[in-house]
Amino acid sequence: MKGFLPWLTVLAVVLLLSALRMRALATIVSVGWLVWCVWTWFRPTRRDPRSG
Repeated sequence: MKGFLPWLTVLAVVLLLSALRMRALATIVSVGWLVWCVWTWFRPTRRDPRSG
């Protein structure tokens, strides 16, 4: 359940913003979350300079 907490938090924020008719801000939050997820999944791996 701990792994789902950030996802559920973002979902709750987006739904709340949408309900408050702040759909532009909800869209920004959604797209930002998507970009962050893609970046963390596909970012280049950090190489340890000591490993050669």
